[in-house]
Amino acid sequence: MLRKLRINVEGRVYDVTVEDITDTGENLYPSPAVNAAALAPSAPAPASPPPAAAPAAKPSLGDASPNDKLSPLGGVVQTIDVAVGQQVAEGDKLCVIEAMKMKTTITAHKAGTIANIAIEVDQAVDAGQILMTIE
Repeated sequence: MLRKLRINVEGRVYDVTVEDITDTGENLYPSPAVNAAALAPSAPAPASPPPAAAPAAKPSLGDASPNDKLSPLGGVVQTIDVAVGQQVAEGDKLCVIEAMKMKTTITAHKAGTIANIAIEVDQAVDAGQILMTIE
């Protein structure tokens, strides 16, 4: 049996049609007068839709060499403060990653030359992901 429902999610109203596939005959959609707190959830919430396309593979710890600077946390790249070919000293600022409104400065783990930058500004990164290579 198909049921038409109106739901409100975070202030947005949606009209949906759902199919009742139970054979028990019990009313899964009680009238609004029933106390919602008294009802126990009968099924898990539906999963969110799959992403439109699989994201590109990100280099990670398994692919890392001692020359690679890895992200210490997941977040979004805010700035990149070096360029390929630039000389850096240990402790120099390489980039800034923002996670949960907190900005973390990422510094060079050794002195050398920036050989590769594997990130872009506004890119989401995972903890352990290779950010750049210092040779």
